[in-house]
Amino acid sequence: MGGVDHVDRMRDHWWWRPGWRSGRHFYACHFSMARHAALVRMVESYQAGIRDFSTLDLIPARWLHLTMQGVGFVDEVSDSELVELEDRVRARLAGLAPPTVTFHRPVVRPEAVFLPADPPEPIRALRAIVHGVVVEVLGKDRAEPLPRDPALYRPHVSIAYSNSDQEARPMAEVLDKVDPEPVLLTLDHLHLLRFHRDHRMYEWTQAVPLRIGA
Repeated sequence: MGGVDHVDRMRDHWWWRPGWRSGRHFYACHFSMARHAALVRMVESYQAGIRDFSTLDLIPARWLHLTMQGVGFVDEVSDSELVELEDRVRARLAGLAPPTVTFHRPVVRPEAVFLPADPPEPIRALRAIVHGVVVEVLGKDRAEPLPRDPALYRPHVSIAYSNSDQEARPMAEVLDKVDPEPVLLTLDHLHLLRFHRDHRMYEWTQAVPLRIGA
């Protein structure tokens, strides 16, 4: 295959992870990416090549996001905890410089096709800070943990999810033929999202922007 990161096989992304069920919503601090027009154009150029694969669920522009730090299920986080979390995250982000990253070549991974953020270190550092706030508000036992090895967290924007077990080679070969210009972005807003996954997509019903930097 063209990319060294491509896997040989994909599997269904939509298995029910612990705690998830139909109708249940979740809070997380992720980057909503729909406002970044250049990235959306890049995503659409790659999606055009894989649109005929029914085994891939293409992610519409409005639901594009960079996964960062989970908070907890809505029915397990009180309103007062959520307000305190938002206030503390805002205060912490105000003193930081927004991360600047580049997106270019997608990779086919076990459950999704995604665009890695390069370099990953600024977003890893930001996640660690937000994780620290979640621990302050909810406690260590309730906070989604960071990986023991920071390199296991690969900041990325998914462009399609796999909905079945399948070979990865056909979509990888198509993607490797598309070659848009790299997209350089400064991510100056994190988002506190409330979302569900009832329709084979992560769809949020609330997106509170949290500015990074003064």
